[in-house]
Amino acid sequence: MEGAMPTNARYGRVLLKISGEALMGNREYGLDPEIVDRVADEVKSVVGMGVEVCLVIGGGNIFRGVSGAATGMERATADYMGMLATVINALAMQSALERRGVQTRVQSAIPMASVCEPYIRRRAVRHMEKGRVVIFGAGTGNPFFTTDTAAALRASEMGCDALLKGTKVDGVYSADPNKDPSAQRFETLTHLEVLAKDLQVMDASAISLARENKIPILVFSIHTAGAFAEVMAGRGKFTIITEEG
Repeated sequence: MEGAMPTNARYGRVLLKISGEALMGNREYGLDPEIVDRVADEVKSVVGMGVEVCLVIGGGNIFRGVSGAATGMERATADYMGMLATVINALAMQSALERRGVQTRVQSAIPMASVCEPYIRRRAVRHMEKGRVVIFGAGTGNPFFTTDTAAALRASEMGCDALLKGTKVDGVYSADPNKDPSAQRFETLTHLEVLAKDLQVMDASAISLARENKIPILVFSIHTAGAFAEVMAGRGKFTIITEEG
């Protein structure tokens, strides 16, 4: 796999961001093994295209820092608990990928040597160059930052060609399409338009970081079978956020 060039992919190296909630399925909390397996299949298919892939997974299916803070817990403590939740999700995804024969490494911004590697940028890049999937856990390692910001940060550090956000819907809408049937769907946007319209794609710091580093953001439905590979080939339904728009 080392030195493999993408055949029909638009991008050579990408970061996929998945929310913890996307892994819950219809459950109230925790992981749905079927969805974890399906996401692993999606990642395997893209790796098979010769693309270098890394992932950031949220922890909202286990613990959400903001909700913890709202019930009186100190925000920093709540955020650290949320970071640990993301490592649980990362290990679950690593297990699913390796069952499919995809070599995977988990790197945590909070060192925990017994279960995964510490985050080391050059080592992560080397893993991807060798065709391994790298899953970044524990967010940025700092409280007050979301996993969206962690995704934009890691995508920038890894020199990714694109940041893909797998959500429950097939792109960016002016409102939640599940609640507002008149919500408008966008095909293309600029980073500044996302900020100006206050579209809830990612938080403002993540959008700003992607804009500064000229990283396009592609938003698609992770629940549509084959969607990740379709987007990588420039097909399927997605919204692309770029500097040009």
